[in-house]
Amino acid sequence: MSHLLIFLTPWKDSNMLLMKIITKYVYELLEKDCNLKKISIPEGYGVIVLNPNENYIEVEKPKTHVQSSSDSSDEPAEKRERKDKVSKETKKRRDFYEKYRNPQREKEMMQLYIRENGSPEEHAIYVWDHFIAQSAAENVFFVAHSYGGLAFVELMIQREADVKSKVTAVALTDSVHNVWHQEAGKTIREWMRENCCNWVSSSEPLDTSVESMLPDCPRVSAGTDRHELTSWKSFPSIFKFFTEASEAKTSSLKPALTRRSHRIKHEEL
Repeated sequence: MSHLLIFLTPWKDSNMLLMKIITKYVYELLEKDCNLKKISIPEGYGVIVLNPNENYIEVEKPKTHVQSSSDSSDEPAEKRERKDKVSKETKKRRDFYEKYRNPQREKEMMQLYIRENGSPEEHAIYVWDHFIAQSAAENVFFVAHSYGGLAFVELMIQREADVKSKVTAVALTDSVHNVWHQEAGKTIREWMRENCCNWVSSSEPLDTSVESMLPDCPRVSAGTDRHELTSWKSFPSIFKFFTEASEAKTSSLKPALTRRSHRIKHEEL
């Protein structure tokens, strides 16, 4: 039985260059050691979206001719030359400052947003339509961190029937989704209660039940109160959750997702 695991994990970091280098290295390992295929999106566009939070590429801004006020024929030639000299000196100082502030950017750049992938929500729907929906995988699993959870709920709203027929289980990690604000219907909320679990930041031990104010899926502790570590800390429980969901699907039984509320107390171990 074939499986497909999808990660919806937008990231931001103060050192974006370092993060991109690490991401590129991890992608190379996935291709080399795991025999995975890297595909540019949108198809034929030649762009790989590494971070759905920044779905754009930077291109050199075309130079435009600015009409100088010194072109006025009413001004004496000496005054025009003096103003041109001041303008050139000002531009020179500004260029020097920009280069000092960001030495890697010597050219003025502009952002060109990637078509059909201009937001995390658009990106999730595009990947679903062009890759996941067409895959032969019988078990599709999602790990959606932070804003990725909101993007997944939006995917469900837009592709509810398709998601229900293809997705086996969804692990949310400190998701920021809101079924009320996103206007998720009753059938979506019911499906999420049965097939999703949200590992949230908490000082409680891993898998301890956490009260939820939203009528969607069970919430349990990720074993850390640090938002950025919730996925890593909860991976053992997430993969156990996926295994049980896959086995339950095979035997036509639903997994007992709420079993985590009956977790054995740490001191009893």
